[in-house]
Amino acid sequence: MHPVGRAMLVTGTILAALPAQAQTYDPRYPICMQVFSISGPAIGCGYTSMAQCKASASGRAAECFANPYFAGARRKAPVRARRW
Repeated sequence: MHPVGRAMLVTGTILAALPAQAQTYDPRYPICMQVFSISGPAIGCGYTSMAQCKASASGRAAECFANPYFAGARRKAPVRARRW
């Protein structure tokens, strides 16, 4: 095996073995907050309104955003071209 290929294989194996922090978006809540800290960012979705989230984020290194996986969110139906 080529030395570069071997190095890539070893690096990939080591990275795959490291623990990964899963960030989940709770589909029950429409608003999430991302908190930034020394250990890295963390996302928590447990807010029912943007105002509630912003009150919790006040004074912290955090930001609120709409949950992209909110179960109650409705996606627009794709526009289909009409065939005549």
